[in-house]
Amino acid sequence: MTKATPDQPLLQLRDVGFRAPGGRWLVRHVSFAVRRGEIVTLIGPNGGGKTTTIRLALGILPLAEGCVIRAPGLKIGYVPQRLALDPTLPMTVARFMRLTADAPQADILAALRETGVAARRDAPVQALSGGELQRVLIARAILGRPDLLVLDEPVQGVDFAGEAALYDLIGEIRARLGCGVLLVSHDLHFVMAGTDHVVCINTHVCCEGHPHEVTQTPEYAELFGPAALARLAAYTHHHDHVHAPDGHVCGPGHECGQSASAPDKEGRKP
Repeated sequence: MTKATPDQPLLQLRDVGFRAPGGRWLVRHVSFAVRRGEIVTLIGPNGGGKTTTIRLALGILPLAEGCVIRAPGLKIGYVPQRLALDPTLPMTVARFMRLTADAPQADILAALRETGVAARRDAPVQALSGGELQRVLIARAILGRPDLLVLDEPVQGVDFAGEAALYDLIGEIRARLGCGVLLVSHDLHFVMAGTDHVVCINTHVCCEGHPHEVTQTPEYAELFGPAALARLAAYTHHHDHVHAPDGHVCGPGHECGQSASAPDKEGRKP
């Protein structure tokens, strides 16, 4: 794994943008960073540019502006939003795990065990349930023991109980590998309960920060509406400060009415 320290980003986007063939900006002025051991989640409306941002971060799409900085030697595991498999093509899970790179059978089995689908090693991929397929995709992504795990809507086609189990699995993998995690999620309950940093994207970065802080912003309320805020009200958050009406922090280390510290170079506030 790369030797980046916890304070050094594994991945950093600085003011990136991407234009559609017709010239329309799909995303612009997007900046954030992912560090080792941190889960960063992109949220936002459909068509807001979340998947485009992921693809820019991975180098799948060319930048129209800005830059992407990756730690030297960074190893990335990726679970795409959609995977098209020919239903007539016979392929076992074990064979699928070796499609893009060969790996020892022992490593394949270990990755499948980590994601809870080792018993399906010889099953046809087409016979997997939605939850099983997502677990196989995650197993394939962690096969190389990545520094950064990137997941674009990893719970698609999974029922509610399966969603919760998959998000638990992502947290366990983060803890076990010590990797950073960048994911797209529509599950606002997970975003509130299991994410370290939220970036809300609707063509640009509307708001970002700790999940609790983001849900208090007018930009979040405008994008998701009062219903989303009501659903998240069950989650309590205890901290040693309060936010003044203008957004400044009042509490230990801050005086009410005094501006909080300026954002750091990644655009985050303390």
